Amino acid sequence: MNYVNLLRIALRAIQRNKLRAFLTMLGIIIGVAAVITMMSIGEGSKQSIQSTFSSMGSNMITVMPYNNSPMPGGVRLGASSVQSLTLNDVNKIRQEVTEINMLSPGVSSSG
Repeated sequence: MNYVNLLRIALRAIQRNKLRAFLTMLGIIIGVAAVITMMSIGEGSKQSIQSTFSSMGSNMITVMPYNNSPMPGGVRLGASSVQSLTLNDVNKIRQEVTEINMLSPGVSSSG
């Protein structure tokens, strides 16, 4: 078939079915806008998270207690279940590790 004839048939179909053509165009426009919006929100969130992590710096370390011995039945407890680090441990780390500029103890729990 000739491309000119195909274009003529397509334009005639659009003229005869104006509501269908309008709704089809509206669906395409809304779909493209939704995809663009979701991609923008995703990129913005990604950049926000990356900037938050980069503002922390690469010189931060977290030390947490951990109980590696299993309880009866083979259950292992998480870090918040056993408090094996004390304030004396924090003071010892502060005294013995000279590369530390700042030290901030914290308590974490779950309920």
